[in-house]
Amino acid sequence: MSQPLHTLAHTRTGDKGDTSNISVIAYREEDYSLLEQRLTAERVAAWFAHLRDESAGPVLRYEVPGLKALNFVLPGLLRGGVTRSLALDAHGKCLGAALLAMQI
Repeated sequence: MSQPLHTLAHTRTGDKGDTSNISVIAYREEDYSLLEQRLTAERVAAWFAHLRDESAGPVLRYEVPGLKALNFVLPGLLRGGVTRSLALDAHGKCLGAALLAMQI
């Protein structure tokens, strides 16, 4: 049975240049293993494929089990970064909320 990611976790986002960083943090320790299994770098890359410049490099996932978190680094997602992008959210703060809509 799938469920929206937001029922299991919350997010924090950051940025550096053209790269967005999204951390997904489980609410409960027992849900972390489900996130590890189902929230892969490939799924996150596919979720944001319509926004990413894939030539900037692959989406990377880092596990942080002590914090019950997965950290995703998404190069090429911010369309040039804060100083170059015409996007309304050049910092990418809304991207964490967008990821939480994913069914896992």
